[in-house]
Amino acid sequence: MDLAFLHPLYEHPGPWASVYVDTSRHTESTARERKLTAQWLAGDLAGQGADEATCHAVRTAIEELAHSPEPHGRALFARAGEVVLDPPLAAPPGGSSAVWATLPHTAPLLDLANEEPVCVVAYIDRKGAEFELRGALGSEEAGEVTGKQWPLHRTATSDWSVRHFQLRVENVWEHNAAEIADALAVCQEETGADLVILVGEQRERRSVHERLPRRLQDRVAEARHGPGSRLLDDDVERIRAEHLRGRAAEELELFLAARAPDEEGRTRAVEGVPAVVEAAREHRIDELLIHSGGPDTRREVWIGEAADQVAVRRGDLTTLGERHPAQARADDALVRAVVETGAAAVSVPSAPESGAPVGGVGALLRWA
Repeated sequence: MDLAFLHPLYEHPGPWASVYVDTSRHTESTARERKLTAQWLAGDLAGQGADEATCHAVRTAIEELAHSPEPHGRALFARAGEVVLDPPLAAPPGGSSAVWATLPHTAPLLDLANEEPVCVVAYIDRKGAEFELRGALGSEEAGEVTGKQWPLHRTATSDWSVRHFQLRVENVWEHNAAEIADALAVCQEETGADLVILVGEQRERRSVHERLPRRLQDRVAEARHGPGSRLLDDDVERIRAEHLRGRAAEELELFLAARAPDEEGRTRAVEGVPAVVEAAREHRIDELLIHSGGPDTRREVWIGEAADQVAVRRGDLTTLGERHPAQARADDALVRAVVETGAAAVSVPSAPESGAPVGGVGALLRWA
């Protein structure tokens, strides 16, 4: 997951209010319930020591969600009386919650949000394609491509002239697939979509898939649907969830392979808070792996003003010249570190056989 959208949170000092609002339940009394939720969460923050202006900003922001159609929820990050960032969630948070702490509590976003919770759905046939943007707030048309219209259909005979005709049919298919792939790549780049879904017959999907640029190959999913049919919201969510699980499994496999020493005894992966914190301090993390239920994710570490000022022991920071070290959760401190160094992060499964990092915290390194 690309965490660049979190940069605004680390341009200001803490403490921060981090609030996760569940909007997945919709009833006749939703507006009243969300107003009560706003009061409760603002009161919870006040009890944790948050200032009155920030509590008021959070309460107002939640009350404004009273009639929100968002199917899952929203995260709110506020300080000094202002909501600095409020990304929509791509999955329900399982209840609303609020935290007041030195750093914004961003680690849950690895499971609950996408940096751009939008995907492009391409409905493909031999004549061209229609593009549709699908996000948390609905869908909208995103353009279409019309390729060559003739000839498009093959025949079943061995006559030489007919075989020549069939070759022309193949050429038209290949030409149209290339045009669709080019237009789809432009659409994805302009919208910043995190996923491209190809819908259509297997041959047409595969032809377009093979012609998409390499940068998109790990952002593509395929779905077979009948002619003229459209993906339902549940279809899109299922495909997105399957895609994300597959990506997480691939990253975990890379981690397991990198954890094994090479011929010189060096590894390209580390696990456990002390080792990952050291790698963060040295800007060596290429991708952070977090299992949200891991016991070490909640472990307290010491941080300084700069993102790479993170240590297990307070004295390690004072030795480096930090005069006012503060404590923070390990997962939040490490997320801040990877955001500021341009690294990525991924949530990994927890099953014992999956080989998840020790304590729920690991990292692939930029160099051994």
